[in-house]
Amino acid sequence: MILWMALAFVLMLIWQSWQKEYGPKPEVASPSVQQSEGGEPAAAVPKVPSAGVSEVEPRDALESGRRIRVHTDLLDVEIDTVGGDLRQVDLIAYPVSIEQPDTPLRLMSDAEGRLFVLQSGLLSAEGKAKAIDHHVRFTAERDEYRMKEGQDRLVVRLDWNGDQGLHVTKIYIFRRGSYAFDVRYKVENGGKDVWKGHLYQQLQRIPPPEKRGMFAMRTYTGGVISGVDPASGEELRYQKIRFEDMVESPVNRDMKGGWEAMIQHYFLVATIPNQEEINHFYSKRVADSRYVLGMVEKSPRVVEPGGQEEFGFTVYAGPKLKDDLEVLAPHLELTVDYGYLTIIANPIFWLLHKIHYLIGNWGWSIIILTILIKLAFFPLSAASYRSMANMRKLAPRLKSIKERYADDKEAYQRAMMDLYKKEKINPLGGCLPILIQIPVFIALYWVLLESVELRQAPWIGWIKDLSIRDPYFVLPLIMGASMFAQYKLNPQPPDPLQAKIMMYMPIVFTVFFLFFPAGLVLYWVVNNVLSIAQQWYITHKMEAST
Repeated sequence: MILWMALAFVLMLIWQSWQKEYGPKPEVASPSVQQSEGGEPAAAVPKVPSAGVSEVEPRDALESGRRIRVHTDLLDVEIDTVGGDLRQVDLIAYPVSIEQPDTPLRLMSDAEGRLFVLQSGLLSAEGKAKAIDHHVRFTAERDEYRMKEGQDRLVVRLDWNGDQGLHVTKIYIFRRGSYAFDVRYKVENGGKDVWKGHLYQQLQRIPPPEKRGMFAMRTYTGGVISGVDPASGEELRYQKIRFEDMVESPVNRDMKGGWEAMIQHYFLVATIPNQEEINHFYSKRVADSRYVLGMVEKSPRVVEPGGQEEFGFTVYAGPKLKDDLEVLAPHLELTVDYGYLTIIANPIFWLLHKIHYLIGNWGWSIIILTILIKLAFFPLSAASYRSMANMRKLAPRLKSIKERYADDKEAYQRAMMDLYKKEKINPLGGCLPILIQIPVFIALYWVLLESVELRQAPWIGWIKDLSIRDPYFVLPLIMGASMFAQYKLNPQPPDPLQAKIMMYMPIVFTVFFLFFPAGLVLYWVVNNVLSIAQQWYITHKMEAST
């Protein structure tokens, strides 16, 4: 029964993968497009959630001005003078691939078809004339900023001068050794009237193309929000906002603190507001393929005549490093998404990380982790293997019972159960190791799939990257051979159909494991080898004692 359930589950996964790859795509209703007075489509600009506040002038496409290049020890950034937008981010420490070690991964870009930018600005309750949104043009003293040796902080200033003595400085503050940086606004009011403005920030992105292929490893790419409901105090720890959700059920809610992010495999960009402020979170689709996830402060910033005020938010643009994310904002570390088995995956990753700290190699760390997990389950596994050894001894008697009651299934079942009861054997006892390992196996799968630390991490020889499949399929073939060895050690089912299924299972699993991350296959190979050794020892010990 368990084998049939496992086979049905595998077939279901294959069917779901086929449907996602080749099945009909659901139609997404196009949202109504707002029009400006000139008839052009409205762009991704928020409305301040209070009466009497106008929306800033819409735009259909991103404008460009001067580019400001910023080099830190970890980031290579381009800022556009139009809006002071963050238009491009390269991660220096993370190459695109092993074959291109000198080409950094480009996390953000405004290139055609790859749009992923950060925009921010100040909306005014007094209309567009006093809004300093992401369409205004800033000026900058230099075209390039570079963090020097021994310099721990790099400040980039962009200036904008408005009417009636209003001066705004948009400030980027980068720090050595950090993927987090601050975006600050300094508003100086040299006029005679009070200025009021609402700070907003938004991530605008075109969804990347989906990976193709039946066995392609797909991880979540899309929006995520977190915060606290200011009315009820209920905490929203981690909510995914898929691109299609931004159209079908747009985000439209107030939350205190929290954060918003666009995440992808291994990397993310998040904006973190002042945790004491209440923001209105929103999402929308603009044009045909651009999606926006943003927030705008509910309460306006007030600058009296002759006064000045400085405020802003924090940005994280980089890899999903749990330790770094934990200190930035509550629950931001959940963007390292282990799914429903997070409660198991977190301690597995913690232990794996500690082992790596001592060993220095992720492959050997996985092997040691596997041994520790095997030791933890040793008593249960030993009991199961003893049960399987007893079943092997009963195999001739079970075959005799089957021949005796070949035409009477009910009598055969009764005689078989009487034999189990007499010999005090649980026929399902041998399944226990597999059932125990399933949640650990799935949790470890997500740990290896989601942990950026294992990206491009080598082990030995031909394994240059534990996060992708074995290029020569050596580990999957060894895994299949080890499964076949286990099949030979296990008691053979009396039913010929069950025996054939058991015989073909190693082949089926080998085919699937051909495309699994090498680190995961390594875990399974080591686990199988340890299981074979343990089972062989227990079986021979019991046979020698009889």
